[in-house]
Amino acid sequence: MYDKMTKKDIARMEEEIEYRKLVVRRQALEAVKEARAQGDLSENFEYHAAKRDKNQNESRIRYLEKMIKTAQIVEDRSRADEVGLDNTVTVYFEEDDETETFKLVTTVRGNSLKGMISIDSPIGKAVLGHKVGDRVTVKVNEDYSYEVVIRAIENTVDDGTDQLRRF
Repeated sequence: MYDKMTKKDIARMEEEIEYRKLVVRRQALEAVKEARAQGDLSENFEYHAAKRDKNQNESRIRYLEKMIKTAQIVEDRSRADEVGLDNTVTVYFEEDDETETFKLVTTVRGNSLKGMISIDSPIGKAVLGHKVGDRVTVKVNEDYSYEVVIRAIENTVDDGTDQLRRF
């Protein structure tokens, strides 16, 4: 399965890779070299810790490179009146008579504890592309679905200001 990412997500990952290769890698190699110079490696905790840190950095670089290589690029632009990526959406759950607000993000940035819902989640798929006032069906699985009404969409515009549309 390919992770859906925007060009901004990939640029952030490339920046991290560059930082890890140029800064962290150099620091990790220096730490290994200093620890190795202390003598007996079999009982040298600093050496083993430095090697572990170096390996974790290299592993993270490989992971990020693989994520970029296998990424499916998605557009983060949507019409001004539709739910799209990086929009904060307020929905009304009719069944529970509750309102919830979340930000719609790509799969790699999804974190429901922080209110960041993936576009591949059931509710993310359901609201994507809809407008304020639309009633949409969220299909959780074959046996269960529920309806929500989109109450507000908040877009962050390139100049940093927010635009809010409410129903």
